[in-house]
Amino acid sequence: MAETLDQLKIKRDITPKRRRRWIKPLLIGVVLLGIVGAVALVIGKQAQEVETARVTQAWPAQSITLLNATGYVTADRKAAVATKGTGRLEWLGVREGSIVKAGEIIARLENSDMQAQLAQARANVEVSKARQQQLEADRLDAQLNLKRQKELAEQKFVSPAAVDAAQSRYQQAVSAVFAQVATVKMMQAAVRNAQASVDNTIIRAPFAGVVLTKQANVGDIVAPFSTSADSKGAVVTMADLTTLEVEADVSETSLSKARVGQPCEIQLDALPDTRLLGSVQRIVPTVDRSKATVKFKIKFEETDPRVLPDMSAKVAFLERPLKADERQPRLAVQADAVKEGTAFVVDKTGKVQARKVTLGGRIGDLIEVKEGLKNGETVVLSPSAKLKDGALVTEKMK
Repeated sequence: MAETLDQLKIKRDITPKRRRRWIKPLLIGVVLLGIVGAVALVIGKQAQEVETARVTQAWPAQSITLLNATGYVTADRKAAVATKGTGRLEWLGVREGSIVKAGEIIARLENSDMQAQLAQARANVEVSKARQQQLEADRLDAQLNLKRQKELAEQKFVSPAAVDAAQSRYQQAVSAVFAQVATVKMMQAAVRNAQASVDNTIIRAPFAGVVLTKQANVGDIVAPFSTSADSKGAVVTMADLTTLEVEADVSETSLSKARVGQPCEIQLDALPDTRLLGSVQRIVPTVDRSKATVKFKIKFEETDPRVLPDMSAKVAFLERPLKADERQPRLAVQADAVKEGTAFVVDKTGKVQARKVTLGGRIGDLIEVKEGLKNGETVVLSPSAKLKDGALVTEKMK
């Protein structure tokens, strides 16, 4: 009984358990986060939403462009160089990018058999000429004999039959000479035929230009008309780069805006910072039914060694020729970015800086900036009256 009562007594000497020490720092952290969030919320509410645009480079030709078209650079004079003969390619003297002159030998087929035929034909000509000289001597002898027989017949030393025999011999000698002359001509024709066969194995450049591609290598069989998988039809493809032009497709509905001789500005995708002058050289008198377009040939009025065939090109058809001061790009911006001569430039922190801007003329949908802005800067479009220098802005989501 006593033990039971002892168990029911309150033990006052037992110390209470300590509180956990991490609760207080946690509460402090939550309060600080709340404060930071509140400050960020206040700052966010202060930032104004605006639309922005970039200051960029614009070409003056945009303001006088009547029509734009796309196309490719092509060479007006281009050829797949082949041979009329058939044989194995023995020598190739060019490669891609080689510059060749008109008539220059660029490749040669095996032609030892044809060279032998040519030598035989030339020898036949020499034999025929020697035979002709012999017959000429016989004709001369027959002519002299006929003269003597006539003189003797006048003196009654020979009979008329002897004169007739001499006359017949002379006529035969003359006929033999004529026949041999024809034989010589025939042999000379055989020489020319053999020479042509040899020439057909020598491949020459048809005009001055640059080798674009190489279709055959030494050892390949080359034939005029490639009829098997192992033979090549052409040896190289070359072009005259002085005849480069742009082929551009113009829609039927826009034909009234383009004409032959019209000034153009050519931009190549490979040379985005370069504009070349051109003009409409001719119009191909056919219509592409599938695209409803007409092909225009644009001539380069100025050249650039970097221009190559098959480059993509954009052509601007102009209403007038460009002036000398319109050949370089100008700084431009959207017109509604400048209000009462002031533009607001947005920096990297999101704040705006008010700047005084001097404007020029219109360049297409843009307006020229003469002073006050730099290329690549971001400006506020249609700034409101509440926008002040140093204000915080955010770009409006589109």
